[in-house]
Amino acid sequence: MRDKQDLQSLIATLKEDEHIAHWHEQPEKEAKYAPFPSTLNETLAHTLGKRGIGALYTHQRLAYDEVEAGKNIVTVTPTASGKTLCYNLPVLNAITEDPEARAIYLFPTKALAQDQKSEMAEWIEAADLNVNSYTYDGDTAPAIRQKIRHAGHIVMTNPDMLHTSILPHHTKWVSLFEKLRFIVIDELHTYRGVFGSHVANVIRRLLRLANYYGSDPQFITTSATIRNPKELAEQLTGCSFSLIDNNGAPQGKKHLVLYNPPVVNQSLNVRRNASKEVRTLAKRFLEADAQIIVFARSRVRVEVIYSDLQTLIKDDYGPASIRAYRGGYLPNERRAIERGLREGDIRGVVSTNALELGMDIGQLQVCLLTGYPGSVSSLWQQAGRAGRRQEESLVMMVAGSTPIDQYVMQHPDYILSSPVEEARIEPNNLIILIDHLKCAAYELPFKVDDTFGGLDISDMMNYLAEERVVHRRKETWYWMSQAFPAHDVSLRSASQENIVIVDTTITGSAKVIGEMDRFSAMTLLHEEAIYLHQGQQYQVETLDWEEKKAYVRLVEVEYFTDASLNVKLTVIEQDESQHREHHHVAFGDVAVTIMPSIFKKIKLSTYENIGSGPIHLPQEEIHTAGTWVDFDETWLQTFGEQRFERMLVSFSQVVHHLGAVLTMSDKSDLHVAVQIKADHSQMPAIFIYDHYPGGIGLASQLYKRMDELIERSAKLIHDCPCSDGCPVCIGTGEQSGLKNDVQRWLSSLAEKQTGNV
Repeated sequence: MRDKQDLQSLIATLKEDEHIAHWHEQPEKEAKYAPFPSTLNETLAHTLGKRGIGALYTHQRLAYDEVEAGKNIVTVTPTASGKTLCYNLPVLNAITEDPEARAIYLFPTKALAQDQKSEMAEWIEAADLNVNSYTYDGDTAPAIRQKIRHAGHIVMTNPDMLHTSILPHHTKWVSLFEKLRFIVIDELHTYRGVFGSHVANVIRRLLRLANYYGSDPQFITTSATIRNPKELAEQLTGCSFSLIDNNGAPQGKKHLVLYNPPVVNQSLNVRRNASKEVRTLAKRFLEADAQIIVFARSRVRVEVIYSDLQTLIKDDYGPASIRAYRGGYLPNERRAIERGLREGDIRGVVSTNALELGMDIGQLQVCLLTGYPGSVSSLWQQAGRAGRRQEESLVMMVAGSTPIDQYVMQHPDYILSSPVEEARIEPNNLIILIDHLKCAAYELPFKVDDTFGGLDISDMMNYLAEERVVHRRKETWYWMSQAFPAHDVSLRSASQENIVIVDTTITGSAKVIGEMDRFSAMTLLHEEAIYLHQGQQYQVETLDWEEKKAYVRLVEVEYFTDASLNVKLTVIEQDESQHREHHHVAFGDVAVTIMPSIFKKIKLSTYENIGSGPIHLPQEEIHTAGTWVDFDETWLQTFGEQRFERMLVSFSQVVHHLGAVLTMSDKSDLHVAVQIKADHSQMPAIFIYDHYPGGIGLASQLYKRMDELIERSAKLIHDCPCSDGCPVCIGTGEQSGLKNDVQRWLSSLAEKQTGNV
C-alpha cells in the first residue's frame, strides 16, 4: 500500500510519472490596486473597509468609472478575480443615491442567481442599506411574487423566466420598467449558439418595453475569456460597449498538467478509460488531504465516477465527504453542497459544467478534468475553480481516446498559446426571429413603421397576418390569437415543435420529465432508444411522432444507443466562395433531407456493438446554412474514385471533432456529411452544416477558417501514433495505407491553399 503523501510531495511524485504529456506552471501574480473613487457612497466605502478591502483591483475601478460615465461595459477577467464587484458596486451606489432606481440581473442558471443573491444579501446587511434584492425564478413562492414586482430594487432572474413570466406580464412590473436603470448580464460567454440567439431577441423585447415605459437602461456585463467579448455583447444587446480587461487580481502558482493514460490496445491505440483513471487520481489527492473538484462532461459520467469514488474511499471518509453535483438536483440539495464546499465539510465534488460558472465554492486545491471540456474557454473556467484564494493549486486534464483529447496531448500549445475561441450567435435566424416577433406583438402592438432591434419587420408582420396571428388596424399590428406565445418558444432550441418526454414507469402516475427538439429526437428518442435523464436510463417504448410525445420507462441496462441517419444535401444558393489550386470552398443555403435508418446498441464498458435495429420514422427536411468543399479530378486520378471517397469519409470524422472545437459548439449542433455533389460536376464533396433551421452561424465561421481546419486536421492525423487509423484520428483503418494517404493529401492541400486564385 502506498504511503500517504501531502499535496506538495504528491505534486513532486507526479512530475516523475511517465504518463504526464506536459507540465506547465503559471507563476504567482501580484495584485494591482486603484483607490476608491471619490463618488463612491461613504457607507459603501466603509463597508468595503470592514470586509478587509482597502482598495479596488484595477479592473474593478475602471469598470466603476466607465459605468459612472454612462457607458455599457463588458468585463473580461479570469475566474475568482472579483468580477461581481464590477456590477454590485455601481448598482448599489446608484440605488443609495436614487432609491427609485431599479436593476435586473440576468444569470444563465437558477443556481448562480441564488448564489449571487446570498452575496448581495451579505452586502446589504453589512452596509445596512434600504435595498430590496430578490431572486425571481420557478422556485419563488407565489406569496412574495407581488412584493418583488412592486418593491424589488434588484430582481435576479434567468433568461427563461424573463421570457415566459416577466415580459409577457409587464403590466404587473410597471415599477421595475419605469425606473429600470441597469441590466446586468453575468457569464456572457454562455449565451452562444441557439441559446444566445434566442436571448438576444429576449433582450430586444426587454429594451422595447423599457423604452415604452420611459427608461433607457445601461448594460453591465461580465464574461470568461473569449476571443470576441465586445462583439458578442454588442450582438446580444444591439448597443455599443466598452471593454474592461485590465485584470488586477492576484493569482497563486498554478500547475496545469496534461495526463495521457496508458495504451491498453496497441493496434487500435485505445487508452485506459479516462473515468477510471480520474477516480484513481482523485483518491490519491484526497489521501493527501486536498480538497478537490472533478469535472465530467455528462450527467451519467458524473454519477459513474461519484459511485466508483465512494466505493474506493468508503473506509477512510464519511459518505457525505464526497458529493455529486449536476442539473436535476433540488435547490436545497445544491445549496447544501455549495455550503459544504465553502466551509470545508465536503472534501470533494464530482460535477458537470454546472459548477464551471462563477459560484463561490470556497478553497479548492485540485481540479481534475475528465477529458477536454470542449473549448479552451471552458478549460480555463474549470481550471479557475482551483486556487481561488491565491494559494498554490493543481489542474490536471486526463485524456480520453477521442481525437480532440489526443490532439491536445500532442499539442499543448493549443490550450496554452492559442487565442481562445469566438462565441457566435445569429439573432436574425428567421425561425427564431419570427417566434420572438409573436411574443413581442403579444406584449405590445407594433406600429407599421416600428423596427425590432433596428430590423425592418414589415414582411414578417405581413406573413404573421396571413397566418392570422396578428391583425392590422389602421397603422398598428395587433396580436389576435388566443394562444400565449412565450410558452411555446423554448430558448434552448430553434425547432418550434418539441417532443415531450413522458415517464410511464409508475402505472397510473405518468409525468413529463423533459422535452427535445424534433431533429434531435430522431436519433435520441426513437423506439427502443436509451434516453439518459438525471443520471438514470430510460428506454423509449413509444414515440408518437404526430402527437409529439415520447413515452419512456426506467431501466437498468449495460448499453447505450447510437442512431445512424441517411442524409442528402442540396445546395439552394451559393453566397460566397474561395478557389484554391485543387479544391473549392463555398458557403450558402442548403436543403438537408434526413431519414433515420438504424440504431446500434453499444456496451458501456467496452464500446462493443452488441446489437442493432431499424428506426421507423418519416423523413424530415430542414433548410439551413452550410459550408462545402469540393475537389477537382486530380485527386480521383491520383487515388482512384472509391479510395478517394473513403478518404473523404475519414477526413469528415476529424472535421466533425475539430469543427465543433473551433466554433465552441457541441458536436450535435454541427453535422458533417460526404456525398456526390448534385450539379454538373458530380464530384464528391464534404458538407458541414448547422443542425438547426436557418443556421446559427457555425458553418459560416468554418467557411472563414477552412484553411485552419485543413491544417489542424493534417497535423492531428500526422501526430497520431497509430499505424493505420484508430478512433483517435480517422477511425479504424479498414484499408491498408489509408491513414498515410489521407495525411499526405491534407498536407498537400494545406501547402497549396496559400491564397485565393
